[in-house]
Amino acid sequence: MQIQRVEVPGLAHYSYVVSASGKAVVIDPKRDVDTYLDDAAVRGLQITHILETHIHADYASGALALAKATGAEMWLSAHDKGEDFVYAFPHHEFRDREELRVEEMRFVALHTPGHTPEHLSFVLYDSKRDAAVPIALFSGDFLFVGSVGRPDLLGEAAKQRLARELFRSQQERIAHLPDGVEVYPAHGAGSMCGSGMSDRPQTTLGYERKTNAFLNQSNESDFITRVLSTVPPFPDYYRRMKRVNSAGPTLLAGFPGQKCFTAAEVRAAAEGGAAVVLDLRRPEAFGGAHVPGSINIGAGNSLSMWAAWVVPYERPIYMVGDESCSYEEAARSLIRVGLDEVQGYLKGGIFGWIEAGFEQAHIPQISVEELHAKRDAFLLDVRGDGEWRSGHIENAHHIMAGDIERNSGTLPKEREINVICGSGYRSSITTSLLQRQNFKKLANVSGGMTAWNRRKLPTVQGTEA
Repeated sequence: MQIQRVEVPGLAHYSYVVSASGKAVVIDPKRDVDTYLDDAAVRGLQITHILETHIHADYASGALALAKATGAEMWLSAHDKGEDFVYAFPHHEFRDREELRVEEMRFVALHTPGHTPEHLSFVLYDSKRDAAVPIALFSGDFLFVGSVGRPDLLGEAAKQRLARELFRSQQERIAHLPDGVEVYPAHGAGSMCGSGMSDRPQTTLGYERKTNAFLNQSNESDFITRVLSTVPPFPDYYRRMKRVNSAGPTLLAGFPGQKCFTAAEVRAAAEGGAAVVLDLRRPEAFGGAHVPGSINIGAGNSLSMWAAWVVPYERPIYMVGDESCSYEEAARSLIRVGLDEVQGYLKGGIFGWIEAGFEQAHIPQISVEELHAKRDAFLLDVRGDGEWRSGHIENAHHIMAGDIERNSGTLPKEREINVICGSGYRSSITTSLLQRQNFKKLANVSGGMTAWNRRKLPTVQGTEA
């Protein structure tokens, strides 16, 4: 028997291919399912079943697409009935304590609600070794390495109830499992489905029982207080992604985004905001010249999360990159979070736009030394709450980058706004969003707080923004 982990950096998403005797079961698949198909072809595997731990909020599920491509059966939670989000497409309803047997693999479903009401974990047995001793727990978003899943996905009214369920799940529903069981979670460090996750991709149940502060909490009230006080920021797109995954993501006909468009075509498509121009270049390149109204999110591991957070849904997307950019990888990042309307990319990148003679927009990039020399500068810090509390520039204003559009009305359009983050990546996203809202006086701080601290420039600590 083999357990193979498939990781999506940025989203910090783990899916798994469990195989034995030529058969394979895929758990929590990502949207671009060719990864599993290619792997199965190379290893001579038949994918027979697809399992999901829950209706995901942070990425678009690949279960439907993989089932269509392979004919595999989808075994999904039967415990969604009467809840806010319900699977709306045909599947086998996998119930608490029910078993799935494939060759020597035996999966037993455990209903472990708390992160979501319908959440399942899967206990794996290897009948060739010992049919009665479990070897693995696929814990989804219920149990992470060093943490547990956030219980606030359904809003204020439900989070107390879900936090209590989460406590019972870890105190009662996995209590019978031995310490030696290996734990394979659906996410690692960097995911916002829980707080304080370890960098390690897997663990054992015994180790978590001894070291995980949440599993060590034996008092329900104290557990609820702790877990609700440590939840990460709540991305608005989580609600939409829950709806997408419960209805079933659109089955894409081919891989989007590989068509080339001229500058004139992109300009016509984007006129009046009908389409989104997504600039994938580094902040300094974007600042030097870009298509007016475009959003800057640099290509790479963070593209999926930030695009899901700030790019408008249901609008056509045209990408702008440079010679280092892979448009295929960028399109994969977008469809993984349900941004399916990827049309293609600008021919020649920004140089194609410039050579066409069209208007360009610019955002000044300033150094931390230049910022430090400014007097009475309006400084906007767009890092996360924890980063802000650990040290920030005195008199800076704090709005986390993902919340900037709904809070932009609190910012002074008449003043120059200098935007800073950890390195310049999130601040460039922010300045591009503010420029779209007709803020004229903007500057992006290159190198961000990393450069500021390396220059040993002064900071203060605290929670006030």
